[in-house]
Amino acid sequence: MFDFSTVVDRHGTWCTQWDYVADRFGAADLLPFTISDMDFATAPCIIDALHQRIDHGVFGYSRWKNAEFLAAVAHWFRQRFHCAIDTEALVYGPSVIYMVSELIRQWSQPGDGIVVHTPAYDAFYKAIEGNGRQVVALPLHRDAEGWQCDMTALEHALAQPQNKILLLCSPQNPTGKVWSREELTRMAQLCARHNVAVISDEIHMDMVWSGHQHTPWSAVAQGPWALLTSGSKSFNIPALTGAYGLIGDEATRAAYLDALKGRDGLSSPSVLALVAHIAAYQQGEPWLDALRHYLEENLRFVATTLNHAFPQLNWQPPQASYLAWIDLRPLGIDDKALQKVLIEQQKVAIMPGYTYGQEGVGFVRLNAGCPRSKLEQGVARLIAGIHALNERYPSRTAPWS
Repeated sequence: MFDFSTVVDRHGTWCTQWDYVADRFGAADLLPFTISDMDFATAPCIIDALHQRIDHGVFGYSRWKNAEFLAAVAHWFRQRFHCAIDTEALVYGPSVIYMVSELIRQWSQPGDGIVVHTPAYDAFYKAIEGNGRQVVALPLHRDAEGWQCDMTALEHALAQPQNKILLLCSPQNPTGKVWSREELTRMAQLCARHNVAVISDEIHMDMVWSGHQHTPWSAVAQGPWALLTSGSKSFNIPALTGAYGLIGDEATRAAYLDALKGRDGLSSPSVLALVAHIAAYQQGEPWLDALRHYLEENLRFVATTLNHAFPQLNWQPPQASYLAWIDLRPLGIDDKALQKVLIEQQKVAIMPGYTYGQEGVGFVRLNAGCPRSKLEQGVARLIAGIHALNERYPSRTAPWS
């Protein structure tokens, strides 16, 4: 019914992933698996809705607080997460990171600490440090069940009086961890105990794979909190801009909206973003479910192919997101040497794990949100790059070699 296999040429569309890959990797002729957007056309229902609105021809100032948008968001949370939301708590933002930054400014002072599970989305570091706050890293650790948070270490961090906010990524980027309801409830209790506010970035909430369930922070929240998200990742519409969130208390909500409108002049959203979100949340579920199936198969392909080439990796697909967080540490490969080979020899761009903090050293993050034919090329080039390094520096390989 929906086609995710046909390659869409994105060159010449001012596309960050394809047209500007040299900005990060220093070369323009690379096959990219980088920034987290997808190479698929968005859902047909969104394209149809956009065409209808464009055909109207008038694009004046718009308002996000309208019955259709509020109803669409409420419907989506009820339909996908069995979660009722208070639409009075709903706010708009031009992006999730803009909203994160503004809430950091409201709930903390320069020099205060912001607790973050690491490895972390690189924009988190920039939002925290760019606002003059301190990153308080809380490393995740992995066991046989997946990535885990040390709750004792978390409470110790939250108990420090200078640490004012837990900046949560749920599901977590880059590890793909899905927080269980029990974990989230425990975090909510600890934050309430130590009077720490919570900002929960849930932009990957729709990309939770079989056997796991996303729990919105609003379902467990205590104390000051905000849940921030967008349909941009799920429906591949980040170029339309726009995000939204739920802010638990009225005073913070009012202060946020005052800053959005009065200080920053950003309260009038892109009307096309509103149209796209309404269409996605009211009509896009069949397309999203088909996409999710395709992406799960993509991740299984990565696992099968990588583990065939390097059985010692025993790589397992993430619990959420189309971003393959691949632990190459068993191969004993130098990160920067691998990047050099991938870029200069294999002509492929794959995010180095150290982009996401010290805890990402030894990993790569490969974006599997693309047609299988492209993914096959990318994984093959990654494997070839690793083999090339092993041949060049055999002493760097792991003990089994």
